[in-house]
Amino acid sequence: MKRLITIPLATLAALALAFALLAPKLLGFSATQLPAAVRVATGMGAKLACSAYFVSGFDKDRILEDLASYSPANRLLDLEYGAQSVTATLFGLGKTSATFRKDLGCSLDIGNTAPLNTVRAPAPIAVDAPWPAGDKLDSIDPALQLRLDAILAKDNGAGLDTRALVVVQDGKLVAESYGPGIDARTPLLGWSMGKSVTAMLYGRMEALEIANSAGTPLFSSWADDARAKIEMDDLLHMASGLQFDETYAPGSDSTRMLFNAHSASDVAMDSPALHTPGQHFSYSSGTTNLIARWVHDQLGGSAQESINFLHRELLQPLGMQHTILETDPSGVFVGSSYIYASGRDWARLGQVMLDKGEMNGQRILSEDWVARAQAPNNSENDPRYGYQFWLNGGGDALRFPELPADAYFMLGNREQALMISPATGTVIVRVGWTATDYPTGENFSQLLPASH
Repeated sequence: MKRLITIPLATLAALALAFALLAPKLLGFSATQLPAAVRVATGMGAKLACSAYFVSGFDKDRILEDLASYSPANRLLDLEYGAQSVTATLFGLGKTSATFRKDLGCSLDIGNTAPLNTVRAPAPIAVDAPWPAGDKLDSIDPALQLRLDAILAKDNGAGLDTRALVVVQDGKLVAESYGPGIDARTPLLGWSMGKSVTAMLYGRMEALEIANSAGTPLFSSWADDARAKIEMDDLLHMASGLQFDETYAPGSDSTRMLFNAHSASDVAMDSPALHTPGQHFSYSSGTTNLIARWVHDQLGGSAQESINFLHRELLQPLGMQHTILETDPSGVFVGSSYIYASGRDWARLGQVMLDKGEMNGQRILSEDWVARAQAPNNSENDPRYGYQFWLNGGGDALRFPELPADAYFMLGNREQALMISPATGTVIVRVGWTATDYPTGENFSQLLPASH
């Protein structure tokens, strides 16, 4: 059930006047958006603060600075940290809380979340072996390590807040560098890099031959209208044709989905058809959460079954010990946005793609699926997008001219980037919290083999 925030009329009027006088540019929203802005601010504050505090282990000052990077108004939030929860209010209004669960990370307390309390992940399997099977490092390249350290220092001297840089060359982790308060075990939010991971979950189901999505509508509620023609390939290519507001403004589809909904996927599930499926590329976090919902339903429809699959079929085979994919309050993975992983674990995800679906002696994804994932789509407006991966080539111009044409990427808000370069045998991970542009092409090009 969607929770409504009731704001006394006199209080609302006083706040609207005060916010109008403070200037919309300073606050990041106008006074007319106040009710929706309160819901977004407290939902975002509770959710992100909970995960940053309990999952990443960040201190309260850093958390507030991260929130304020989205809007100075977030500095006005009152964040109350409990033993396993965070509650956020704005001038006493919009009270919203999020709860931490060890194996699930944090979820907003919207609607009935009791079923999440009993979910447990399979026990981790520690391996005493070199990366990627384990965490032993015997392959650091001293010269490349110095170069990487210099890039991180330059980034952070310029206020770009780079938190992790990891370079893998020919299957070996050859350099890693971390910002203050971060180490090789710190789970870091990848934002939309999680979209690629959601696609890989589907790819794993396909490899196991349990991903039959042909012949019937993807969802029963779409059976009697134009959405019945949407195929899984359309979702994977962000070409579903669904109308979805990806802008991150108060009251938009995206903000309601991430910060105010019991079921994140319901927002996109109810979206009307706007274009013919497959013809128009339109980047949509809602689309990814439909994939996560489909995966969830096919696995049995429970958070426990989904978490079992995630760990046994992806995280454990890849040697990922420091990763959490969070659910919405209904128990479905928020595949668009909420995966926290260490720099080394992010690199593992890139390496299995580089190795055409194999890692640690196991076939995780089919070679055919990996090839399709990095191939251009057939949309009329932008083919440079594969199965939830951004492509450097495939269009009229390279996305990053400094980087190999065959490179493809996981990309996320705050300038998160994971590059997979088959031509050079390289995986590069950059995780940070940059509100401005980040020189991804310039920096990554310095880390490629000299022969490229």
